[in-house]
Amino acid sequence: MTEPFVRVHALPDHVGETATVNGWLYNARGSKGLRFLELRDGSGIVQVVVNQEQVDAASWEAAASLTQESAFRVVGEVRADERQRGGVEVQAGSVEVIALAEPYPITPKEHGTEFLMDRRHLWLRSQRQWAAMRVRNRIITAIHGYFQGEGFVQMDAPILTGNAVEGTSTLFELDYFGEPAYLTQSGQLHGEAMAMAHGKIYTFGPTFRAEKSRTRRHLTEFWMIEPEMAFYDLAMNMEVAEELLVAILDAVLADCRDELEILERDTGALEAARQTPFPRLSYSDAVDLLTGDATQLMLDAEQEGLEDERHALEEERDRNRAAYGQAKKGEKRRIDAREIEINVRLDEIAEGLRNIPTWKASAAQFTWGDDFGASDETILTRHFSTPVIVHRYPAAVKAFYMKRDPDDDRLALGMDVLAPEGYGEIVGGGERATDLQFLRDQVEAHGLPESAFDWYFDLRKYGSVPHAGFGLGLERTVAWICGLPHVRETGPFPRLLGRLHP
Repeated sequence: MTEPFVRVHALPDHVGETATVNGWLYNARGSKGLRFLELRDGSGIVQVVVNQEQVDAASWEAAASLTQESAFRVVGEVRADERQRGGVEVQAGSVEVIALAEPYPITPKEHGTEFLMDRRHLWLRSQRQWAAMRVRNRIITAIHGYFQGEGFVQMDAPILTGNAVEGTSTLFELDYFGEPAYLTQSGQLHGEAMAMAHGKIYTFGPTFRAEKSRTRRHLTEFWMIEPEMAFYDLAMNMEVAEELLVAILDAVLADCRDELEILERDTGALEAARQTPFPRLSYSDAVDLLTGDATQLMLDAEQEGLEDERHALEEERDRNRAAYGQAKKGEKRRIDAREIEINVRLDEIAEGLRNIPTWKASAAQFTWGDDFGASDETILTRHFSTPVIVHRYPAAVKAFYMKRDPDDDRLALGMDVLAPEGYGEIVGGGERATDLQFLRDQVEAHGLPESAFDWYFDLRKYGSVPHAGFGLGLERTVAWICGLPHVRETGPFPRLLGRLHP
């Protein structure tokens, strides 16, 4: 469909032409006879110049009346200007108000997280949130592009299930016409059935966990990408996970430079993260690294660096405050904006300095056989610039369907991919058990109802083959690539413990 207006992202293709642009007022400034309006339309932001001498009285009055987030329409000439975002601006010929906005609750001042989360429907319009959602979109299209290019078939697993996948303690239970049903924790078990029909499949859908966690890595509703491959072993599974993550990084680095700049993301770290092969550590090797001297020395150096940075930022803030009284209006705005940046970073530093002693103690006390917690994953990834793959975990900390290592029955042929920079696990998976009696024994040992898994057992009765797969958490991946400190900013309307609104 040809639209009767031009979107901001396409304006560079219309330089020298008269175009109609629709959008909302992001910001405005002006002086006598001139108004500079920042118009956002969802695809980008463009500066609109309104010259009182070049528009009629109604357009000038409309431009002057616009409040933040008012909707308006501009007809004007698209002009090249390399100083502007996107390299263009619009010289207005007419301005029309579509809807005047009431006083907008989100202002340039610093707001608390709860305030912003209560207004998530409006916070989505801010530049950082806009950029994160655009990166999320590109990650999603890259995922589909990779799997479709590799011959996978997209399939859909049910959201309502009659059985647990990861354990019964984190299920949302509901009544399904008089019998219990659960919101799915994973599409994996059904994915195995679909892989036996199509060879290589992937599912992409919502999953749910009822654990009462308030950490920065947990949501109660999140999206999982779960490939399942017949005739694949653990090594092949790790290779697919690596290729997928590199494809995602390549796509975002190629197509989302503007968004990453808005997010102030260190693209050098993302460039480094795409270098292959990713390190592959056995669980035992990872434990040795975690509990060794190298980790303690690394954390000591990090603590010293944070303390030095805190001191430098506090000195800068004090200098700015001392100069504030004599500063001109524009400089005061710069100082105010910089103080917000400094305070945000000081909060991050304070959290890091609180965490490091805990991390050091946790690492030193870690015992073989324990599962890695969030702090353990954070420490391990600080040793690497790329994701690191940890494999062959103790079977006791992995799911019942994991195949055992034929060389060491204590171990499961599972693997996790840990993202660098402390973002932790973004992929979990492994090779699936193929022995029917083993699976029956595991279901019984885990206290699960055998009747709920009769169909799953059938997969081992009728042409059972080696197979493997994994789950990629979309929101954790978005957090890592965008450099976001909390998964609550990785989706449009996150669902966390105690939050169902908006």
